[in-house]
Amino acid sequence: MSDVLVLTGSPGSGKTTVARLVATDAGRPTVHVTTDEFYRAIRTGFVAPYLPEAQRQNEVVVDAIVAAVTAYARGGYDVVVDGVVGPWFLPPFRRAAADEQWSLSYVVLRPDLETTLTRAQGRAAGELKDVDAITGLHAAFADLGDLERHVIDTTHLDPAATAAVVRQAVASGTHQLSPETATRD
Repeated sequence: MSDVLVLTGSPGSGKTTVARLVATDAGRPTVHVTTDEFYRAIRTGFVAPYLPEAQRQNEVVVDAIVAAVTAYARGGYDVVVDGVVGPWFLPPFRRAAADEQWSLSYVVLRPDLETTLTRAQGRAAGELKDVDAITGLHAAFADLGDLERHVIDTTHLDPAATAAVVRQAVASGTHQLSPETATRD
């Protein structure tokens, strides 16, 4: 059975850096799927995914991501997915996990807003740095209800320490979505 980790949070939370560390240091064959690449593949008609009018585009992209994750998992790979995957995009992952029998863990990296904005401003050219967009996405992860236990506060953690905490959370099963959760929408 393959293990799939959805590592999420707002832009600037450290998802890609931490996912790269977690995937690279895994003890099993592991693939790092960066959701940004699926969005960058849209060459014409792209809508910034944080805008309301991007809903249909985002649903299509999430379906493509889940299909890729499923293909890797079927092939025996563990998969670390990094991207903005809020609870609103979990149902396709949950269905696939239930149907395909993979273990699904969900980890939300959530530094405080000031740290998030500082990290985002230090990102490479071409990456999202818009303060309003990042603030809005940070707010979208502020209260996750039943999924609040999946949050890791990374305000004072560097990437290596964050990766260690993520690995421990996944290994302990504390951030795993149960089969009952996986089939419920």
